[in-house]
Amino acid sequence: MTTPDGTYPRDDDDRVDVDALLAGLTLAEKAGQCAGTYVGELDEHQTVADVEALVEDHHLGAVTPFGWAGSPHVQPADAAAVANRLQRHAVEETRHGVPLLIPVDAVHGHAYLDHTTVFPQNLALAATFSPELAERVGRVTAREARTTGVTTNYGPTCDVARDPRWGRTFETFGESPALVGAMAAAKARGLQGETLDSDESVAATAKHFPAYGGPLRGEDAAPVEVSRTTFHRTFVPPFVEALDAGVASVMPCYNSIDGEPAHGSPRFLRGLLRERLGFDGVVASDWNGVEMLHADHRTAETSEAAVADALVAGVDVGSVNGARHAEAIVSLVERGAIDEATLDAAVRRILALKRDLGLFDDPFVDADGLDVTLRRADHVDLARDVARESVTLLQNDGLLPLDTGTDVLVTGPNADDLTAQVGGWSVRDPSEGTTLVEGLDAAGGTVTHEPGVTHRDADAGAAAATDSDVGAAIDRAAAAAADADVAVVALGEGWYIHEFGPSELAGTTTGAFPSRHHFGLPDAQSDLLRAVHETGTPTVLVLVAGRPLPVPWAADHLPTILFTPPGGTEGGAALADVLFGAEPGGALPISIPRSTAHLPTHHDYVRHPHPIGDDEHPPSYDPLYPFGHGRSYADLAVTDATVPDGTVTAGDPVTVTATVENRSDRAGSQVVQAYLRDEYASRAQPVRELCAFERVELDAGKTTRIDLRVPPATMGVVDSDGDRTIELGAFTLSVGRSATDPRARRVEFTVE
Repeated sequence: MTTPDGTYPRDDDDRVDVDALLAGLTLAEKAGQCAGTYVGELDEHQTVADVEALVEDHHLGAVTPFGWAGSPHVQPADAAAVANRLQRHAVEETRHGVPLLIPVDAVHGHAYLDHTTVFPQNLALAATFSPELAERVGRVTAREARTTGVTTNYGPTCDVARDPRWGRTFETFGESPALVGAMAAAKARGLQGETLDSDESVAATAKHFPAYGGPLRGEDAAPVEVSRTTFHRTFVPPFVEALDAGVASVMPCYNSIDGEPAHGSPRFLRGLLRERLGFDGVVASDWNGVEMLHADHRTAETSEAAVADALVAGVDVGSVNGARHAEAIVSLVERGAIDEATLDAAVRRILALKRDLGLFDDPFVDADGLDVTLRRADHVDLARDVARESVTLLQNDGLLPLDTGTDVLVTGPNADDLTAQVGGWSVRDPSEGTTLVEGLDAAGGTVTHEPGVTHRDADAGAAAATDSDVGAAIDRAAAAAADADVAVVALGEGWYIHEFGPSELAGTTTGAFPSRHHFGLPDAQSDLLRAVHETGTPTVLVLVAGRPLPVPWAADHLPTILFTPPGGTEGGAALADVLFGAEPGGALPISIPRSTAHLPTHHDYVRHPHPIGDDEHPPSYDPLYPFGHGRSYADLAVTDATVPDGTVTAGDPVTVTATVENRSDRAGSQVVQAYLRDEYASRAQPVRELCAFERVELDAGKTTRIDLRVPPATMGVVDSDGDRTIELGAFTLSVGRSATDPRARRVEFTVE
């Protein structure tokens, strides 16, 4: 310990004195604070005892012992015991007793532990268009994570998904910077609560700074090649929102942007993040992100040079390279390759975060509280509510909702697969949860289940032989459908992370569906859908996928289609709720394209000429289903929109008042959305940008008025340096139910 009586030095406010503590650390101890490691199987296998030795011998400051795919510790009591064991070792067996940061991937709940509340994936949460729900999800995630010893969450995800082929699309809040920013900031507030030192709060990490969501080819970690204007207009704003919400940590992306790998870029991590945006918290590397500067980007000739580049650029913690990272820092400082003041600044930020988290006061958790906190009733109820609000009704000719007692045939790979329903960044075999089949059975339907095809049948081709296993399974499903009142076909994707793997865990062959080369339903699933439809039984497609897969045949031939990204442990129950009458609450946070050939497909493309005329130019934005689309069982419409006086002073927010009417005989809800268009500007502008939104719930035949507030920054013209200037002139707001709602109300106003 730093003081003879075993306490930490305190300042005049009785807080741990970070500067005094830092002054007492040796070079090796400081270097260790900047290095993290893991328990489990990654580059090599490491046990808890191995990590204890690393903490003692190399003074490591961060450990991820669970909460990731390679850890053997998936039971909460085991996880809490490991966290306490490691913290006790750090506090009692090292010279200064500095506690550990314990970061995890709790992307959609504390999902890498079993018996926890697993929420819908972020793309599904985004479909609720509800920052309030996102904040509540963050609160529950933090409460359950901190109970097991977690100090830091690798989230929220602030990436804007611009190529839906990308395997991490489902981790994002979609394609709109405004929606992503609102949802990420809300989730950050929920994770961190009012104070970080609460036993129900964790440090939030805004990731993956600054532009992970636009990789070439949709390939994970591929270069991001966008204009500087697009970079600042599209990718940076959600991080600004998260920083304004007070996130304690930021994680760089794997990509290079304009030729600079983010992990080694002073331009992005110091110039943009710290100097321009004012962030003074901890920057933690993505896993192996530092080593990739040497091994993959090849901008550093050695691993040690990669550590130097990252530390100088602004990376405080090398998250998993452990002793190698710490030893490299010692060597670099001793040789004069890095100024020790640079190291001190990083360590000061790390120690300050540990102080703010209350770890110097009490780094331990009470394992007896696990049963009280994890999956408690209100947490599970919230997960079901979020899942239900996220289900998006793409089309419906009156088939839904179903009547109680309807004879339902359920088939498809996502009908009864809890692992696929929960999705990636989760335990592979969750012990609790409700599948679609189970949910329908509990909802009162007469349910027959025929599996049809599996995710492993993706490459089986067109059920060519009637005596093949796939063909026979499809025949059984079709025969059962013929005897049912309604067929529900649950198709889509299974469990995966990153580039649709790892294959050993995902259960698929690298390059086979799902992959960025297979962006649509595989043949076996398409054959199942067609066979069921051909029986003449009314058919509902339930598409459960982490990406907005094009389904043009289904759109043309089926009466009803529901879409939801993986819905968590309560996703099956929520889908059953919707099928039997609960209001489908979702609105698409990302456009569903017609085909891969139509990419890129996003609602806010930049205006451009049509050299041979509009009639000769196919639409630039022609999605199968547009951004913001989501039907209700009721019929809600915006009937009027006004801006008072029609003029706004530059720099002031705009309030648009909209009238919403329920024209149907049942209660319903709708996400009302406002899109802004700058009619004339000094730089080419998007045709429209989402600028405000609000969910409206209305009883049958009722009308209400709502006020949507458009922030001043939304009206700014962004230049290549990232500066926003509000230019005087004419603007148009379109207020409706999607980016292309033909019934939207348009209102013009002038900025003076």
